[in-house]
Amino acid sequence: MSYFPASLVSMTTETTPLRGRICLVAGATRGAGRAIAVQLGAAGATVYVTGRTTREKVSEVGRATETIEETAELVTAAGGEGIAVPTDHLEQDQVRALVDRIDRERGRLDVLVNDVWGGEHLLVFGKKTWENDLAGGLRMLELGVRTHVITSYTALPLLIRNPGGLVVEVTDGTTEYNGTRFRENLFYDLAKNAPLRMAFGLGKELEEYGGTAVALTPGWLRSEQMLAAFGVTEENWRDAVERIPGFAVAESPVYVGRAVAALAADADRRRWNGQSLSSGQLAREYGFTDADGSQPDAWGYMFADETGTPDVADYR
Repeated sequence: MSYFPASLVSMTTETTPLRGRICLVAGATRGAGRAIAVQLGAAGATVYVTGRTTREKVSEVGRATETIEETAELVTAAGGEGIAVPTDHLEQDQVRALVDRIDRERGRLDVLVNDVWGGEHLLVFGKKTWENDLAGGLRMLELGVRTHVITSYTALPLLIRNPGGLVVEVTDGTTEYNGTRFRENLFYDLAKNAPLRMAFGLGKELEEYGGTAVALTPGWLRSEQMLAAFGVTEENWRDAVERIPGFAVAESPVYVGRAVAALAADADRRRWNGQSLSSGQLAREYGFTDADGSQPDAWGYMFADETGTPDVADYR
């Protein structure tokens, strides 16, 4: 069953501000990556979507219920053109073939979204670094850092061919939050801080080409994998709030998807160059909402929750 019913996929039904734009969403099998691809499609873009899970093969994440082919079909159904390209972003030859294909077929790249991850199954909290499994920790760094570096290294020469390109490094946490808090697992902490620095550094490098690089984090994301872990669905997700009160400010993947689509459509987006952004922050800036019409601010809630007992209604 698709996570994105037809009534939710479109940023607007009246305009397609990204018609003619060529986008690559690396890591678009599910969750934030899928939603970003769909919302770019809803705005009219052509979107190349990549990942390791296809209808013929399942990645180490072990979820056969979402595939890149389905993501591409959702992009097309939303009004864009979705193109699925199976790609392991740890393999530079595969990434090179992907970028060469985009160049050959379209001759340009306007938006690169680095959303590759897939390390949740390796994540263990409550242990010291030396108590964790080293192989699992290093694999998290490969999945969350090395993939992003390989993809940017390989794709950016195509993106800078035309001025105005956008790079979005998707992560977990803002610079403000991660910069003063330990994410309770050193490998995860490193994996989610690296994209923040990548966006900062790439922003400096892209300035002379008129490009923009940002880091973007969703809040508490109701991804397919997260919902399954909590034993709920998108329809009854609030049932998990009694056990986990903070989940009341959770957002659907549609929210961060709309954030990227709004950024990509903003002619003045260079004002964000090198910065760390959140879906809630951009919702206030651009005026979009989550699928249910709300504007959750999960990071604002988490800051407030550390010093008091905030009212969830003030952050939704």
